[in-house]
Amino acid sequence: MSNACPQCTLENTYPDGENYVCADCGFEWPMVAEVEESDVRIVKDANGNVLQDGDSVVVVKDLKVKGTSSTLKVGTKIKGIRIVDGDHEVDCKTDLGSMMLKACFLKKA
Repeated sequence: MSNACPQCTLENTYPDGENYVCADCGFEWPMVAEVEESDVRIVKDANGNVLQDGDSVVVVKDLKVKGTSSTLKVGTKIKGIRIVDGDHEVDCKTDLGSMMLKACFLKKA
């Protein structure tokens, strides 16, 4: 199995310690690929528990629903949340319809 040089794409390479070295251009790179930083966003509830897609949560404060006269009451259980980007990081479906909520007003059930 040969490892082509990422710089010159030639396959005249050899291992040297923890790196591969290209005999043609002299470029060195690590044998073990660096672990890429995860794109997954870490979202925590009101108690500091990490929330994930599919979790069930409970509302910890009465929340007025913008654009309506309805209120999402404290203790309301919400199933199957989705974590999304933005200021309101939890996307969910409630009895009042689909909405985006801030995780600081929720606790993991």
